[in-house]
Amino acid sequence: MRILIAEDDLVSRKFLFKFLSKFGECDLVVDGLETLDAFLMSLKEGRPYDLICLDIMMPKVDGVKALKAIRDLETQKGILPEKRSKVIMTTALAETEFVQKAFEIGCEAYAAKPIDTSKLVEVMQKLELIPQKE
Repeated sequence: MRILIAEDDLVSRKFLFKFLSKFGECDLVVDGLETLDAFLMSLKEGRPYDLICLDIMMPKVDGVKALKAIRDLETQKGILPEKRSKVIMTTALAETEFVQKAFEIGCEAYAAKPIDTSKLVEVMQKLELIPQKE
């Protein structure tokens, strides 16, 4: 599995990288512009991300705008909805309007910080990114 972690907070970034590395190859970016660059490169290489963990509040371009750009690019490239990258929004904010907007644009799930790893695994199983535990 190919994973992009878009997180401006160093502690959260390291934590997610350490945890998600068990499940696949992880790339790290620190702002919305880098997120879009990495996503575009993955498409050009023909190796799109299976999972993108996207922080809502990031410098340069916030997570919601980055998500919209990602979904627009996928649509332009003719990527079928079931083949799109799965996006889990992460945030320390309890701002429901951002989360609501992200769901409207097309994120699959939302994880509040501090991240509960067992819940994150459950979400990844529901999204069929990792196998269900027997």
